[in-house]
Amino acid sequence: MPASGVSAAAIAGRLSDIGLPARVEEHVRYASVQAEVPESLSADLWREVLEVVAEADRFGLRATSLNDRTVWAVVNKAVPTTGDVGGPSYQR
Repeated sequence: MPASGVSAAAIAGRLSDIGLPARVEEHVRYASVQAEVPESLSADLWREVLEVVAEADRFGLRATSLNDRTVWAVVNKAVPTTGDVGGPSYQR
């Protein structure tokens, strides 16, 4: 598993420990974590959630008019520093 997946899994594990079951998805350039947030989450638990997702490269909260709330975090995958960085059409 890439380092981004390990970091995302750690974030998901900590969110689950708080009581927010989280899911991890691997994408081409990043790994993402999402967890549903109940309306009854206390201020102390919100602080814990923010501490956890702050370890990601990006994070946020998606809220809908139906009172659904999802906290999300994104961990970027490392950009290659050598080799075929420019892709197959890159000319040297």
